Amino acid sequence: SRPRTRAHVAMADLRLDGDIRNWVLIPITIAMFLVGVVRHNFGKLLKSDAKVDLKALREAQAVIRAERVRNNAGYIQSHGFRQRRHFFCHETTGVFSKKSEKLNPQQQMMSDPSMMTDMLKKNLNMIVPQMLTAGWVNFFFTGFVVGKVPFPLTQRFRGMLQRGIELNSLDVSYISSLSWYFLNFFGLRGVFSLCLGENTLDDAQAMQQQMAMGMDTNKAFGAVKESLDMLQHEFLLHVAEGRAERLLRTLERGSAAADAEALARRD
Repeated sequence: SRPRTRAHVAMADLRLDGDIRNWVLIPITIAMFLVGVVRHNFGKLLKSDAKVDLKALREAQAVIRAERVRNNAGYIQSHGFRQRRHFFCHETTGVFSKKSEKLNPQQQMMSDPSMMTDMLKKNLNMIVPQMLTAGWVNFFFTGFVVGKVPFPLTQRFRGMLQRGIELNSLDVSYISSLSWYFLNFFGLRGVFSLCLGENTLDDAQAMQQQMAMGMDTNKAFGAVKESLDMLQHEFLLHVAEGRAERLLRTLERGSAAADAEALARRD
């Protein structure tokens, strides 16, 4: 019989041992869920009644809204876009033409020391459990193949799904134990929201809130105003209408030519 090449080995299906499911896959999933429950309750204990700066919140929301207008300007008609740009960028009455009333991050921390304490508590609740669980998984369960996704993937997913396994002949659809940890880390948010009610474990949202609180509003105002002023607006639906008209005319000419050719063949 002919020896099997690397391509044959890569295409062969692996039969995973049931002990890997019982002693690697399930323990990692249960541990990640329990760590999430502990983090949720610990975060509720550390949660304090923070003072909301309405002016800073209003300015941060204005920057976010302007970014959305700039990114989706093609779906707004021209007069609507001009009104929004006038609201944000007018030289005298525009939102971004006024001086920000928000203190810079250093002044905020000096005036409210509890703000730094709250940030430290949130970082501890977010970073320390991640470091401990990642070290536990990396020490005890590294190098295991725990499952396979039911659809084919490209080579770009290898680094995401096969962390800790340096085997190029292995099919990309197989998942390593370390990658399973990361998938649980980012994929259990919906489960936590369903089981725990109020979700205090959205790390991405917490990081966005911290970035918004530490944002230099004056610089953000200037950058967003400049980007809106320089934007050349074009309503995409008009462009789509023209493209559809040209496409229909091309198809109509092609159909007419095919009919003429068929008629000539009959004659």
